[in-house]
Amino acid sequence: MHAGASHVSCCLSWRICNLGVWVALEMGRMALYLQDKHPIRDGIKYAQFAEKHGFEAVWQAESRLARDAITPLAAMATVTSKIKLGTGVINNWTRNVALTAQTFLSLDELSGGRMILGIGAWWDPLAWKVGIDRSRPLKAMREYVEVLRRLFRMETVTFDGESVKVRDIRLDVVHGDPDTPRNIPIYIGATGWQMMELTGEIADGVVLNYLVSPQYNQTAMEYLKSGAKKAGKKVEDIDRPQLVVCSLDEDADKAMDGARPLIAQYLGQQPHIAKASGVKDTLIKEVTEALGGWPAKPGGLEKAMELVDDKLVQLITASGTADDCRRKVEEYSRSGCTCPILYPLGEDVEAMISAFSQT
Repeated sequence: MHAGASHVSCCLSWRICNLGVWVALEMGRMALYLQDKHPIRDGIKYAQFAEKHGFEAVWQAESRLARDAITPLAAMATVTSKIKLGTGVINNWTRNVALTAQTFLSLDELSGGRMILGIGAWWDPLAWKVGIDRSRPLKAMREYVEVLRRLFRMETVTFDGESVKVRDIRLDVVHGDPDTPRNIPIYIGATGWQMMELTGEIADGVVLNYLVSPQYNQTAMEYLKSGAKKAGKKVEDIDRPQLVVCSLDEDADKAMDGARPLIAQYLGQQPHIAKASGVKDTLIKEVTEALGGWPAKPGGLEKAMELVDDKLVQLITASGTADDCRRKVEEYSRSGCTCPILYPLGEDVEAMISAFSQT
């Protein structure tokens, strides 16, 4: 395991029952996920509040052309002192590998060593729309991670790959020992099974996606296990935090209504999530047609939301009262998640954080 993985080492005990289901015997980790639902300055306050309540990390999304992950995390680094800060996730196509290494070298200095580099293979049609050809994504990810690791070890790197090409480069450390490796763990946001297996082989952890069912996790564990075996590791060596949509309200119906827009948007616009969600293809097709593409056509989201019933909300999100949400989060933990990363959709974010407080 990469030296940096000690930052976020698994503090759960695990066993495999006779049915092959991963069971959490003890849960003691929690993290916060921020995307673009809340203003950045509010997100900074939520990160501080989460730190006070014992959350181990805050992860910042970078999924659509809405908000980059680096800017908010840099701001959070200056007003927090203990909570880890992760990208959930940036992609390996739009940032040159040297720029990513340089950026995280800076963030590592700013945060005092609290960074987690979460990276993913992005998604179409967004990548296509901005001129990115995501051909051979597994090869591209393997090359990108290999060069990142070597740069973080403070090596001088020359690499002539298919997607990644660098010539005689090294991170230039201005403050501190230039030869001391940077312990920045690398997590891959994997959804498809081939990327999941690669993650088990080359990464410190996987960021399991949201809007999937706990049953999806059980299959994911097998692919992670296969990949870990290739590298002489065990699946327990791979940290497995998971994004979990959490719509919490005293009124359970209001909470579930709050989750419908996000579900409709992602099932209709992000094929990789739709494929992994466990939802029938016929429903996904109906939602996609109602939305009318990316971005959604006028009135499309409202029509798509009508197709998302309570059963689907309960299958792929933690929505309802605080007790409802806790029960669903525990279900994900029993299915292989080592640290729930809660994405708050309710109006009272602090109430959600308090409901899962670790203090």
